[in-house]
Amino acid sequence: MKIIIIGSVAAGTSVAAKARRNDENAEITLYNADYDISYSICGIPYFLGGEVDEVDTLTPRSAPWFKVRYNVDIHTRHEVTSIDPEKKTVTVKDLGTNEIKEDNYDTLVFATGASPTTPAITGVDQDHVFHVRTIQHAIAIDKYLNAKKPKKATIIGAGFIGLEMAEQLSHKGLEVTIIQRGNQIMPHLDKDMAIRVEEHLRKQNVTLLLNEEAASISEKTVETKNGNVIDSDIVFLATGVKPNTSLAEDIGVELGSCGAIKVNNRMQTSLPDIYAVGDVAESFSIVTGKSIYRPLGSTANKMGRIAGDVITGGDLEHRGILGTGILRVFDLAVGYTGLSEKEAVAEGYDVEVLHNIKPSRADYLGGKELVIKAIADRETSRILGVQIVGQDGVDKRLDVFVTAISFKAKAEDLFHLDLAYAPPFSTTKDPVMYTGMALQNAIDKKNKLITPQEIIDRIDSGEALQIIDTRATKQYEAAHVDGAINIPLAKLREEAKGLDTNIPTVTYCNKGVTGNAAQNVLINMGFKEVFNLSGGNKNYQSFTKGR
Repeated sequence: MKIIIIGSVAAGTSVAAKARRNDENAEITLYNADYDISYSICGIPYFLGGEVDEVDTLTPRSAPWFKVRYNVDIHTRHEVTSIDPEKKTVTVKDLGTNEIKEDNYDTLVFATGASPTTPAITGVDQDHVFHVRTIQHAIAIDKYLNAKKPKKATIIGAGFIGLEMAEQLSHKGLEVTIIQRGNQIMPHLDKDMAIRVEEHLRKQNVTLLLNEEAASISEKTVETKNGNVIDSDIVFLATGVKPNTSLAEDIGVELGSCGAIKVNNRMQTSLPDIYAVGDVAESFSIVTGKSIYRPLGSTANKMGRIAGDVITGGDLEHRGILGTGILRVFDLAVGYTGLSEKEAVAEGYDVEVLHNIKPSRADYLGGKELVIKAIADRETSRILGVQIVGQDGVDKRLDVFVTAISFKAKAEDLFHLDLAYAPPFSTTKDPVMYTGMALQNAIDKKNKLITPQEIIDRIDSGEALQIIDTRATKQYEAAHVDGAINIPLAKLREEAKGLDTNIPTVTYCNKGVTGNAAQNVLINMGFKEVFNLSGGNKNYQSFTKGR
């Protein structure tokens, strides 16, 4: 059997490695138009910022290494220019010599990845404007930084690469401005979580321009469509990527709804003996079952292993993804998995939303605050998605949620998890467990939750609400929810007698615990509808500040 793989970064090399482990006799050839193979795209910002000393660290594998280790032939700077699926041949151009040759295959794998998008901006082709996608990009940027010593950088786009570059360039002493076309950074986050990261960026002296689009780039400035002129010595394009599907389209391979190659759970395309893996292929959501495109190295490696197994007679199948992502933004870790609130609502779910603010471990051992936003389906209690922002313990909790959602856990299941506890690592009731407990209580209708946005919407619609701040008077006077009255919890049983039990009532404290206690008091006193403000006043103030 002869296998030809087009592309040799994460997915392509994973196909080759797994196929060789299964079959010692298969002939495996990879063609790659780039100079480098099997490299870490995600590590590039950290090389440019100096956390990674040598660029070679990001390219631990070479073509000769693969030949010795796996008996796989990798040809860099060789571009596959056309494919004949009837004859099962590919035409290959050596980009160094311009020599053209034809090669044949029994099985073909598209691992052609994705390319960075280039926005339609005047001046985008200048020497000080860079993409951040390949090792060659990294080398060129590093050379420019060292030679030109730029002082001011503009980043167009506020996704993973844009935010990571903002952090790393700031560490190098550059003044950084981010231009983002939408009204928030990180579009896979809900706005009420994104604003926390936006606030942190500004505290780190990163200038953040939302609802802006770059219109033109000159040698020393970037001008936006709204007329803002930003001094800039170097510009980075971080506006996303597009799957490299042109070769596949030329031979009639079907694309999916996301614009990437459509594959089944064995990574097979619409044409026989042709597979697609990695950033060129779409996946599907574990939650909804629908197509999803989230180009990440982790997913690419997984897809590659599955295809390599299937091609050589194995029975691995792709089980879908949750679209999990995590990144560091200065002192914050930001993670998400599954559906956001806006995505869940768009999918037709009746959602329950909780903002849980808890320390990552015992306060007396330096626990740092975590903000967990969890979304569940009211009908089934199934956890649909989670977003977390915090300085410590984000990855640990996120991976627990990923596991739980993957196995279709309900909110109540989270409370019953026997998670590791000791004061240096967690709290007695871990934030994951507390999230499940509070969500289930809300779903059961005993302890209803209300988000800051819902309060604002209900007030704007003219609905009467009784809003009770249960904190100490000094805390209330410092900052409180609009329209709230102050009744500390210790006085609530007596003063609540003067309130109308028929009017929908909201209780809150700083983060939610005392508000929940007040909610129980009022429910037991016969109040017909009582909500606890999700995340308390702290969440409300953060939300309203960032609107």
